[in-house]
Amino acid sequence: MSDFGAVLPPSPRDVRSIVRRALEEDLPWGDLTTETLVPVDIQTIGRFLIKEAGIICGLDVAALVFGELDPSLQFESAVRDGARVAPGDVVAEVDGAARSILMGERTALNLMQRMSGIATTTARYVDAIKGSGATIVDTRKTVPGLRLLDKYAVRCGGGSNHRFSLSDGVLVKDNHLAAIQKGSRDSLVARLQAARRSIPHTVKIEVEVDHLDQIESALAGGADIILLDNMAPVELRQAVALVAGRALTEASGGITLDSVCAVARSGVNLISVGALTHSVRALDISLDLVTA
Repeated sequence: MSDFGAVLPPSPRDVRSIVRRALEEDLPWGDLTTETLVPVDIQTIGRFLIKEAGIICGLDVAALVFGELDPSLQFESAVRDGARVAPGDVVAEVDGAARSILMGERTALNLMQRMSGIATTTARYVDAIKGSGATIVDTRKTVPGLRLLDKYAVRCGGGSNHRFSLSDGVLVKDNHLAAIQKGSRDSLVARLQAARRSIPHTVKIEVEVDHLDQIESALAGGADIILLDNMAPVELRQAVALVAGRALTEASGGITLDSVCAVARSGVNLISVGALTHSVRALDISLDLVTA
């Protein structure tokens, strides 16, 4: 198995709050099936089995699920997040009370499968543009409450993170431009310059453009990044030439695995892909109890 290397994980405290909410949702007043059928003293081992090739992610999150339910459970990973896995691989085992394992099974799988699906999809995009010099980045199109895990999974797949929240940077999109035009007589250049004066020098300003003739105004206002929205590869190449290194360029809008290579060849620095998180398919993983 090869992997994408160590990725800084989110804070266990932050992940624990997500796990607790998920367990409260799934166990509002217990597990009626397990508690009425499974004796308290039954001990077993649960094995996380990979059913399809991909990138594993969420092992530590699964461990936290079981730890929250029953601190006596022993969770051991055979690989680390970011590893490439194949059908038949056992990536982790949880050992202890059968009742506790059964109660945590679905929550652990839901989180791990989604995170692994995001990492796997991201890796496909990263592999598709290898050698181009462009970077695959995510968006804020994440499941509410799961953004921390979604964006960690992108990193495990070899991608990079865009903004985590609206507080992280200035990103002027089409609706912001519409609001500015309606509510102010100042030019975009003046508004961007005012924004620069009101934020820390470490904060980036990005401006979305959907026509080539908008680029110069964005640059004159001091944009650090030009977001090229829904442009065809030929137009992207023209935009990169117009920017001429004065800012980073980011392609966005409807980019798929079929189109991402052509986008990367245009010379853009960044390629943002909402599909990494907004509609990703979970990786097929099962948790099987050892019966003998």
